[in-house]
Amino acid sequence: MKSLQQRLTRTTLPLVLLAALFSVQHSAMARTDRLVIENGDNSLSKEQARQEKEQWDDTHRLRGKVNNRVEKEFDKVDRAFDTRDGCEKSLNVNAYWEPNTLRCLDRRTGRPVAP
Repeated sequence: MKSLQQRLTRTTLPLVLLAALFSVQHSAMARTDRLVIENGDNSLSKEQARQEKEQWDDTHRLRGKVNNRVEKEFDKVDRAFDTRDGCEKSLNVNAYWEPNTLRCLDRRTGRPVAP
């Protein structure tokens, strides 16, 4: 019985070790810093182009808003100059120009006057 048991352990031990070796999974180490370029077009350049276009669109939209705001401010000051000239040339003695509010007002009531 002992010899049978010894024979079994001698034959099964290498088989068990061999099975254990193959059952252990080896992790594959791959380099991910490589970039495959096909015809000069890749996902990295597409993403970069998309981000640049988005940035340009945002900048363009913001420039449009700033330009509209500057134009409104200019129009407001331009109208104020015309109104001031009209107020100063007005035949209404009680009309005066208020520089803080950019309006032509009546001295007695404080209400806006049309020059």
